[in-house]
Amino acid sequence: MTKHSRKTLMHGLQSLWVAGCLAMPAQAQTASPSANGNDPAAMAAAPDMHAQRVSETSWYVEGLSALGTRANQNFISNSAFVVTPEGVVVIDALGSPALAEHLMAEIRKVTSLPVTHVILTHYHADHIYGLQAFKARGARLIAHKAAQEYLNSDTARLRLEASRHDLAPWINEATRLVPADEWIDGPKDLVVGGVHFLLTPVGPSHTPEDLVVYLPREKVLFAGDLVFRSRIPFVGQADSGHWIKALETILSFDAQVVVPGHGPLSAEARKDMEMTRDYLVYLRASMGKAARNMEPFEEAYQATDWMKFEHLPLFRVANRMNAYNTYLLMEKDAP
Repeated sequence: MTKHSRKTLMHGLQSLWVAGCLAMPAQAQTASPSANGNDPAAMAAAPDMHAQRVSETSWYVEGLSALGTRANQNFISNSAFVVTPEGVVVIDALGSPALAEHLMAEIRKVTSLPVTHVILTHYHADHIYGLQAFKARGARLIAHKAAQEYLNSDTARLRLEASRHDLAPWINEATRLVPADEWIDGPKDLVVGGVHFLLTPVGPSHTPEDLVVYLPREKVLFAGDLVFRSRIPFVGQADSGHWIKALETILSFDAQVVVPGHGPLSAEARKDMEMTRDYLVYLRASMGKAARNMEPFEEAYQATDWMKFEHLPLFRVANRMNAYNTYLLMEKDAP
């Protein structure tokens, strides 16, 4: 198989992986087609969501360690919020408008102050489809400008079309892709109500536009999908080499607590960041060796010892795709 045909196959397999993530086993619990993200009845059917305190000023909600389905409304990622004297800053907007509404209800249990800002760690669907609910209430959206390419791509359009079908009614014709109000291209110090947020670009890593958000006074790091906890990362077409460098960058923060993009809160910040890093290093070492030796991927995959990682949720769903993508990346970079 030529490099070109392998790349073509990879793109096709990734499309199938996305379709599988959207479709599994949603049919088991299908909501009424007339429901929509602003319907109180729809909100009542939302997955269990509770704001958990992280620090003096911050909270987060934890998505399910699962694939997006109709039954869970695409609640498969985390979101966080920080309460300041002037308003609330949200970090990531969740995977549907209904979930964003549910998050705002959780915020109102903590404070009556409005959401003034939403910071996006990256523009993947499970983090952005709730944006329009916050935008409708006047929040200012901040993201890295590298997301503009994805936002205007056929990939984003087709993904939304597929989601409207496979995640209806939570993603429907009223759901839209929402651009940021402020596109940044370097580190940014944001101060809201006297609370200091340090926004640091660390892409291209998981995506070209990765941002991490750090609260220096409270030593809390919101790491987006650079750090996965209690599940296998989805590598996709990420530049895993840069991702490893990004993890080294955020390991240099003096963080005591990490809020990952997926999985439970980490009070062992270094250990959990190192787990993601070690997984990526292992992928590159094992698949790089196979690519250099021109071993067929299937043989190399079967011969690799995955024991250290195979106990993690979504291993069987994502690991083969991660390995194959890494195999192609290392093959391209091989001398």
